[in-house]
Amino acid sequence: MTKMTAGQALAKVLEDWKIDHLYGITADSINNTVDGLYQERDQIKYIQVRHEEVGALAAAADAKLTGKIGVSFGSAGPGAVHLLNGLYDAKMDHVPVLALVGQSATGIMNTNFFQEMNQDPMFADVAEFHKQVTNAEQIPYVVDEAIRSAYASRSVSVVILPDDLSGQTIDFDGFKTAPLATVPQKPVLDSATVNDVAEQLKAAKHPIMYVGKGARHAREAVIKVAEQFNLPTLSTAPATGAMPTDHPLFMGSRGRLGTKPGFEVSQAADLVLFVGTNFPFARYFPANIKFIQVNNNLADLGKQRDADTTVLADAGEFLTNLAATGVTRPETAFVKAAKQDKANWDAWLTKLAEDDKDGLAAEGVMAAIKAAATDDAVFGLDVGNNTEWAIRQLPFNHDQRFAMSGWYGTMGFGLPAGLAGQLSFPDQQVWSVSGDGGYAMVMPDILTEVKYQLPVVNVVLENKVLGFIAHEKITAGQAPYGIDLLGADWAGMADNMGAIGLRATNLAELKTAMAKIKSLQAAGNKRPIVLDAKIKNVDPIDTSFVPVDPDNFDAKTIAGYRQQYAVDEATQPAFSTLLKQVKA
Repeated sequence: MTKMTAGQALAKVLEDWKIDHLYGITADSINNTVDGLYQERDQIKYIQVRHEEVGALAAAADAKLTGKIGVSFGSAGPGAVHLLNGLYDAKMDHVPVLALVGQSATGIMNTNFFQEMNQDPMFADVAEFHKQVTNAEQIPYVVDEAIRSAYASRSVSVVILPDDLSGQTIDFDGFKTAPLATVPQKPVLDSATVNDVAEQLKAAKHPIMYVGKGARHAREAVIKVAEQFNLPTLSTAPATGAMPTDHPLFMGSRGRLGTKPGFEVSQAADLVLFVGTNFPFARYFPANIKFIQVNNNLADLGKQRDADTTVLADAGEFLTNLAATGVTRPETAFVKAAKQDKANWDAWLTKLAEDDKDGLAAEGVMAAIKAAATDDAVFGLDVGNNTEWAIRQLPFNHDQRFAMSGWYGTMGFGLPAGLAGQLSFPDQQVWSVSGDGGYAMVMPDILTEVKYQLPVVNVVLENKVLGFIAHEKITAGQAPYGIDLLGADWAGMADNMGAIGLRATNLAELKTAMAKIKSLQAAGNKRPIVLDAKIKNVDPIDTSFVPVDPDNFDAKTIAGYRQQYAVDEATQPAFSTLLKQVKA
């Protein structure tokens, strides 16, 4: 047997699982674990962040972007507490993350020592697996078990490490049991059920498809089914890109992060093929819609909405088999109207992007990013109005990918996600998109990007307000109290931190900044860039409810909505109007 410290054995377990980097801040309660990482520094890279929360969020983003487990660590007490925000994000978006948590040495535990606390109960809710080791020999075994559990449950594992144990010498030669990151979940697919779904789609007058993250690995199958059955298709916001965003049958999402056609077309549907998602707002679809749900998790079937037909199956396998039935549907008036609704929406966004007479529009910044983004670009998206703008306009039509805080919705996710993206995809273009509120929470970790030469383009949309919350106050008829923010020279701060700061207040300056970014990237730049985009404070259109249909809403309601969001009848007619025009 080979002798080494338990901390080094821990590092070797991480290596066996193909983990090549992890995030954290060292401290006295985890120094021996970090020293073990030092012994394996040629194989696994320690990324020193400026806040443990950023490390945990970056680990969650790693898992979302790559499918591989993300790893972060923190010291006992405050370091452990700081990890929680990122761990809850991983839990709620169902991705595997491992947290290594320091603890006071065993000889002083239970003596009310400095920073000593009972940490296991603190992680009981967030972690599917949470254990504190009791001797040095356990460390590699428990860490290996924790990683297997995180993959199996697609959740969080926490291992608490009394620091003296990590520094002790043990015998360790690795494990014979091979790492297995993929858990087979292949329910037997009944061909009769697939044929029944195909016939239901064929018989429906206005069927649509709604896909979630479970279908992101099956883009070609999604496209095939959408085209073969002529199904206007929506996705959940986190699943954007499961179908190319520029495909004429892709309507976007339904909800506040969605689109006008996404709401209107789903509102007019008579059948929804609901694949690979547990979308919570499905309960708000019209009550008379027939609901067919496909999910590989038995517990998710019928969870959000009572389903007429349920299929326990992998999304990709089901869609492939559905296409193989050979059943087709013609392009009906419903489909033609849906395509026109999408085309009108895209043209409207372009018009907003080109208008800077009252200040730079956020849509203009998104359009500029879209034009500059490569076909394999990686995006880290923050939470707030910036998420709406990004989901609606950024290109996810080739091999682009992104990470967002979907179910947990924590501000400050964008920068850590961009950082993680550049580490996981060092040769690809990486962007982060944040509002000034979320960016300010994590901005010190621009220093981390500088230190490790990560050329992320960090876009800050500054409108000096918590815009997403401002909309809620407007809707509730409340005073705009507590939402205003103090602006800052984010570009200047970036320069002072060793990054490259660029500033834009209008389309001309934005064009110059984007040209500079392109030039820097072409020259092999290794420094992070911060684009400080000073945008006008405009409440973006709320598409969770789009009352423009004259067949269902009164003239006053329609006029109020159109005036509030400048959605004119000439360029953005109601879907029902388009449907009548197509049928005429």
